[in-house]
Amino acid sequence: MTGSFAFSYGPRLVSGAGSADRIADLLPEGPVLFVTDAMIVKLGLAGGALAALAASGRDVTIFSEVEADPSRATLEAVVARGRECGAVSVVGFGGGSPMDIAKLAAYLLGSGDDLDAIWGVGNARAKGLPLVLVPTTAGTGSEATPVSIITLPGDEKRGVSSAALVAGHAVLDPALTLGLPRPVTAATGMDAMVHAIEAYTSAHLKNPMSDLLAREALRLLAANLLPACEEPGNMAAREAMLLGAHLAGVAFSNAPVAGVHALAYPLGGRFHVPHGLSNVLMLPHVLGFNMSAAMPLYAELGPLVDPALEGLGQQAQAQGLLEALRDMAEKAGMPAQLAAVGVSADDLDQLAADAMLQERLLKNNPRPITLDDARKLYEAAL
Repeated sequence: MTGSFAFSYGPRLVSGAGSADRIADLLPEGPVLFVTDAMIVKLGLAGGALAALAASGRDVTIFSEVEADPSRATLEAVVARGRECGAVSVVGFGGGSPMDIAKLAAYLLGSGDDLDAIWGVGNARAKGLPLVLVPTTAGTGSEATPVSIITLPGDEKRGVSSAALVAGHAVLDPALTLGLPRPVTAATGMDAMVHAIEAYTSAHLKNPMSDLLAREALRLLAANLLPACEEPGNMAAREAMLLGAHLAGVAFSNAPVAGVHALAYPLGGRFHVPHGLSNVLMLPHVLGFNMSAAMPLYAELGPLVDPALEGLGQQAQAQGLLEALRDMAEKAGMPAQLAAVGVSADDLDQLAADAMLQERLLKNNPRPITLDDARKLYEAAL
């Protein structure tokens, strides 16, 4: 018996090398607001897509000032730019930050809603502008999800989660990720693995469909993360990573993420640690904390990450998952301690207090995390 559940498949998917150069086919006629960041423009990654949009006769307005952990001010500037140009559709092109901003901007432009009325889950109920999302990293899964995270004054991260934010199309073009720097490949890939693991063990809304996608996502990501790091031009590995990240995104859109993310967000907000790296730093500690509640599920995932765990006992498989993830992060060249990103013992109380604000995520953790637990987890990661 699976019990009752609901499942949403997310955006329509277009995949394959060169697919980003055909996004004009996915948009209505009329002005386009193209949301990206300065590095994407500098690297020329958006050149093919922008040329195709121009060739289609559409007026394209580019907003390329999206920063990491994007702010409310940036979102408001994007919405203002969209109104000025009379945009009838939006493209989000880049990592999680441009895509998150594009999702929320498309919704606000189409609906006319006030941002402060839609924070939280299910409060955005109107219709946004047509939206196409094109990820340039294999990690956040933002192109698949109904969630947008914004950093408010005071470094608080707040989210909007609603089906109304889901893009009409997601375009997975592995050519855009070729040559991505090793640290970015590693951090975003591990981020996607955390999405899969937390979806599979979510205490809230876990279901057979999200399980199916989370398992396949983890298998693809675990098998291809190190090859993608070590061979930046490996198209097959890049393609597998993009698909794995997308499947993990669909999985956690339905079975939401939990304690690792709740403790990672304050590291991004306070110390501007990239989101994927902040997840990696907290992952082994939160998994260890959850072991008493989630061991059977961790055991099921263990052989997907390390096939050598197949056939071992439950405890060995679950512990093996934790060790395999720690080993993979080390081989990918990622730091293992919070001290490496500027955190000191003096910061632990504030980080723990910030983590407790992430109630939307904490309620999904297999084991309750108290303020004292959070502080101890940060201390263990120091």
